[in-house]
Amino acid sequence: MDFEKIKQAAEGYKADMTRFLRDMVRHPGESCNEKAKIDRAAEEMRRLGFDKVEIDPMGNLLGYMGSGKTLIAFDGHIDTVGVGNPDNWTFDPYEGYENEDEIGGRGTSDQEGGIVSAVYGAKIMKDLGLLNDKYTVLVTATVQEEDCDGLCWQYIINEDKVRPEFVVINEPTDGGIYRGQRGRMEIRVDVQGVSCHGSAPERGDNAIYKAAEILLDVRALNENDDKEATPIKGLVKMLSETYNPEWKEARFLGRGTITASEIFFTSPSRCAVADSCAFSLDRRMTAGETWESCLEEIRALPAVQKYKDDVKVSMYEYDRPSYTGCVYPIECYFPTWVIPEDHKATKAMEAAYKGLYGEARLGPDSQMEMRSARPLTDKWTFSTNGVSIMGRNGIPCIGFGPGAEAQAHAPNEITWKSDLVRCAAVFAALPTLYVEQNA
Repeated sequence: MDFEKIKQAAEGYKADMTRFLRDMVRHPGESCNEKAKIDRAAEEMRRLGFDKVEIDPMGNLLGYMGSGKTLIAFDGHIDTVGVGNPDNWTFDPYEGYENEDEIGGRGTSDQEGGIVSAVYGAKIMKDLGLLNDKYTVLVTATVQEEDCDGLCWQYIINEDKVRPEFVVINEPTDGGIYRGQRGRMEIRVDVQGVSCHGSAPERGDNAIYKAAEILLDVRALNENDDKEATPIKGLVKMLSETYNPEWKEARFLGRGTITASEIFFTSPSRCAVADSCAFSLDRRMTAGETWESCLEEIRALPAVQKYKDDVKVSMYEYDRPSYTGCVYPIECYFPTWVIPEDHKATKAMEAAYKGLYGEARLGPDSQMEMRSARPLTDKWTFSTNGVSIMGRNGIPCIGFGPGAEAQAHAPNEITWKSDLVRCAAVFAALPTLYVEQNA
């Protein structure tokens, strides 16, 4: 494989990738409102000569290049979060900006830059004659990830009947290769009480007080150690082989966490005892934890046991319509996933990267102190569509994408042109190396 030729081709498309990314940024596209972005990405795929470009009934964009037997997919979600407080931005988040090195705007790192690199990676494969009868490349621009990560791929796998051999997740990886992430789930705890006049609170049963006791136990679950004498053992216990057969991968991914994220109540008035209180919990899960184990962990807390009949612990569901009007309900459970260091997708991605750029992470000068301190192959802190692709469906995923994790959801979001170029080159080299290594 002529790695130098691939690098030159990717560098030659830097201006085109910059233009494409800036065009997408100009279309606001939060979850369930991505149509303008999808249409713009489909236009680019058609202009570059993709063999087939489809938009499925949910609104996901699927672009195919090649006609070989092995299907290798590159996934990026096209939706973004909102801008938050506009006063925190020093530039227009949808007009964005560019200079010699950077592109600014909402969605540049999280994660339309990844879609741009994947589209042009496929174009480079075509330009250089890398496509052959052994593989087909699928580039997706998927919807509703910010609302419900993985929902789009549940639809693609189950309804579109598309099942790749493996998927490259092109969320930002700070110049590294990522082989896993913690999972997450959204838990709701409902606590019942009895209202009465606030002048005589002893006549009622205050649901807020009961919920407060439970929340203190939740905090202990997050903060406690796992010593034998500790009554509420902390989530850190999953890093120990005593409690978790998957402790090695748990240590790689990091321990699980839990925190209260929302609280609600009902009361007849401000002069009354609250007759219900509910709260949401954000639960991050490491290897060895399941949705069943996480729910049971809450149900077993001392305060929940104390108020057993008045407490309901459940998992949220998501059923918001996509921009096409498609409703595809799913539980708000996003499983942990990780592939081994020696998995064939890991080895192929490392071979592509190292053949092009060497043994260490690269990036702009402003990012090199942080990037150079980290191993080339690592894991994400946040969640991705891999929760469905591999977590629910067992299709291997490997991560590599332009931009920085710390830019996700932040004001003044930026990415770097050099990252777009490197990722496009690695994406172009990967499929051929994969099929050659696994012939």
